[in-house]
Amino acid sequence: MKAALIVLMVLLALVAVIAVQNPGTIVIRFLNVSGTTSLVVVIAASMAAGVVAGGLARLPAFFRRRAEAAAAAKRIRELEAEIGDLKKTVAGSTTSAPPAPWVTP
Repeated sequence: MKAALIVLMVLLALVAVIAVQNPGTIVIRFLNVSGTTSLVVVIAASMAAGVVAGGLARLPAFFRRRAEAAAAAKRIRELEAEIGDLKKTVAGSTTSAPPAPWVTP
């Protein structure tokens, strides 16, 4: 997790350097709409859109891991309860000799 944050910080620093070294205004056209804006705004918006797209791409895996962790926690509780029941059964047993082995004729 720390490595990912370091990589993100380096990437943000590179984007900031590119944005600062390329000042100027550009015309943005989309379908019939056009507008003039700074190149810094376009670079920052592109970076933000990439970060959001990457986060959205990771959501399915996040929810899958969360569901798997919940199922594993449930199974652990079930097994712990079973162990407790078995310990009570063994502690409550008053058999002095071990049970006779099964003999097949």
